[in-house]
Amino acid sequence: MSEDAQGWERDSPERLYVITGGRSDASEGAGAELDLVTLIVARTEPKVGMQPEHTSILQVTNSPLSVAEISAYLGLPVSVITVLLADLLSEEQVEAREPASSLPDVALIEAVIHGLRNL
Repeated sequence: MSEDAQGWERDSPERLYVITGGRSDASEGAGAELDLVTLIVARTEPKVGMQPEHTSILQVTNSPLSVAEISAYLGLPVSVITVLLADLLSEEQVEAREPASSLPDVALIEAVIHGLRNL
């Protein structure tokens, strides 16, 4: 019997409800604030018997990925991913990192502009 025949389309609300155990708030799992740019990296390997979505998250986060990237790779809404990540964070199977600030120093930008004007 196909998934469609059972009423379990890939993005059906029922399927997403089951995946998250009916939870919609990531704060129910772990205390970490997760936003779209929070970097996630696996700390452990997937274990036998884990929920398939947890296993998928651990597999794709061998190197740091943002919450948005994990959502895109797994084809699940960000809200579902944050609930699943909260589970993994509370079990210390993943680590959440704030992205490094990639904005250059204002003084450096001004020096470059000044240098370019002098050319």
